Amino acid sequence: MTVVIEMVSDLVCPWCWLGKRRIEAAMALVPEIDVQLVFRPFELDPTIPEGGVDYKAYMREKFGSDVGKERSNAMRDALIQYGEDEGIPYNFDKITWRPNSLNAHRLVRWAQGQDLGAEAKEALFKAFFEDGRNIGDINELTDIGASVGLHRDVLETLYASNADEDEVRKEAAIFRQMGVSGVPTYIAHRSIAVQGAESAEKLAKFLKTAADQLPKERPLTGA
Repeated sequence: MTVVIEMVSDLVCPWCWLGKRRIEAAMALVPEIDVQLVFRPFELDPTIPEGGVDYKAYMREKFGSDVGKERSNAMRDALIQYGEDEGIPYNFDKITWRPNSLNAHRLVRWAQGQDLGAEAKEALFKAFFEDGRNIGDINELTDIGASVGLHRDVLETLYASNADEDEVRKEAAIFRQMGVSGVPTYIAHRSIAVQGAESAEKLAKFLKTAADQLPKERPLTGA
């Protein structure tokens, strides 16, 4: 039977890129377990306006105190080191704009419907954290979607409408109501969860625990 893991994350969360790489590594450590990884939306700051805000100004407001700056710098240094270990090139200095992530989540939703969710997720993380692109911009998102195999004309039509905006918001709200307050969070069977970008080894143990909780198939008996 399949273990369904819902990864709740935001595309502007650097820990979530790390978490995606680590859950994928964990899956490789337990090839005997059939795992389906499903990406779920979360907005770390849903108050960001649709057009986004200046990144440096946003970070100054969020971590303006001396203690806040020290914490932010320490976190950035740790992420860069963890990223090197996972092959993730964080280029924080390239980021100039803090987008609203709703439209990026819509892209992941559409890609997931075409079995391209992981590819879209990876491409969006790379675009934002490595290349410093504005993943709130519709044109950028359309280019990213097309790069992973989605049809550009379909994406243009979908983005010209309000397609799936409410669905993404409702889905994100469900996980907040379930108690998710930080990401990444991994949920199995909507009953057990792990929060944070844990090591691949710890996540592999989580996958084994989730698999052990699946109902066992009854053996066939002779007539």
